[in-house]
Amino acid sequence: MTESLEALKKLLGSAVFVDHETLFKSSIDNLRISKLPDAVIIPENENQIGELLKLANKYKIPVTVRGSGSATTGSAVPIKGGWILDTSHWKKIEVDSVSGIAYVECGALTVDVHEAVESEGWFYPPDPASMQYSTIGGNISTNAGGLRGAKYGVTRDYVLGLEGFLPTGEKVTFGAPLKKFASGYNIKDLWIGSEGSLGIITKAILKLIPKPEDFFCCLVAYENETVALDAVENLLKLGIHPSILEFLDRQTVTSTECYNHNAVFPKHPGCALLLVEIDGSCADITGKSDDLINWAKQDSLSYKIADNVDEREKAWSVRRQCSQAMYQLGDTKINEDVVVPLRFQKELIELTEKIKMQTGLATPTFGHAADGNFHVHIMYNRNDNEHKKKARCAIDMLMKKVIEWGGAITGEHGIGLSKSVYFQMQHSEAEIAAMLAIKKALDPNNILNPGKIFEPFDIWKETRVDVKLPWDK
Repeated sequence: MTESLEALKKLLGSAVFVDHETLFKSSIDNLRISKLPDAVIIPENENQIGELLKLANKYKIPVTVRGSGSATTGSAVPIKGGWILDTSHWKKIEVDSVSGIAYVECGALTVDVHEAVESEGWFYPPDPASMQYSTIGGNISTNAGGLRGAKYGVTRDYVLGLEGFLPTGEKVTFGAPLKKFASGYNIKDLWIGSEGSLGIITKAILKLIPKPEDFFCCLVAYENETVALDAVENLLKLGIHPSILEFLDRQTVTSTECYNHNAVFPKHPGCALLLVEIDGSCADITGKSDDLINWAKQDSLSYKIADNVDEREKAWSVRRQCSQAMYQLGDTKINEDVVVPLRFQKELIELTEKIKMQTGLATPTFGHAADGNFHVHIMYNRNDNEHKKKARCAIDMLMKKVIEWGGAITGEHGIGLSKSVYFQMQHSEAEIAAMLAIKKALDPNNILNPGKIFEPFDIWKETRVDVKLPWDK
């Protein structure tokens, strides 16, 4: 046993785990690349976090923070070894129903936050598709968005304050449970989206908004992707700003139809789909639902209205299950959450079709059509070397074009390991130097989540682990 590990066990005792099962479970996220840590720490109190960080700085030991491990980019993988700090057991949620503020521990699941605040008549809009198992701490670390992003924004828009620890072990609070706060530098926003590389978040202070009174939802089928995206433009031109506007291409829909025969689809199989929902006051819904129906009739093959909670859930099941359904098209996938200006949405879908034709790999794509954030999936078989070469080529083609269009290589998943090779394409030397200067100032020994974001990592040289994770159906 190394000197540092002996010191850790002496300092934190029963909070330290070194058995193989715990180490392996903590070594992997949804990217399916495994790197065993030397120890996993499940802290019993906040003081242990500060002590852990001070010890890690003394011995220059990497520390990787972990929630549920649902990250798709490898950001939760301890690629440099070291210690895992597991905060998934801290789940306390308190709602101030007068002020419209929630105090949420970092390990609370997003879905539990939704239920807690809605029971008090409030609303927390960020709703990543992983909300059933993603934690608030993880959402903050990547500035997660979700399906409601176009209308309501992303996680950053609802974080009033963060409590936690600097990489050097000092307890800090950035921001406050106040609607106005202009004291000092806004380090809170530096932590948001930093993928656990600038500090340890233990608690978030979240802004809530009044819960919408009503909703109106419909599923609309189109002959192809171009017609569907033309319909998106027409809808936005009408001045209707839906809370949800989800696009599913024909590859996605076809695989989902085969995967779930009980899901409710419009009459025409294998079509492109739009899932549209508006919310607001009862008066708003009454005034806009007719406009939405009239829009749905134009250029569509068919449409289905979901005018109650049960029908809404059935419509939503199409979108919720499409990610797992894609595994019919390959045993491995790369999920790229690219963002393009709205005027390039059709070009993006045309590019995915071109990639499919050139590589022979399936490229099912769905996404948030009101804000240009699309999830492009490259499906391949992990044991087929030719497939892997084609998949890598496909991702290169996608990323280069997205950057050329003035888009972003990630909208809500972060950089982690899988996108690190494209980071220098997205940012200039001066921009990266500024980020690294901040990293150096806050984390002088580079102990927090090293090896991510700034260091190009070739995921194609790694073996993907064939393991069933909690969210796999």
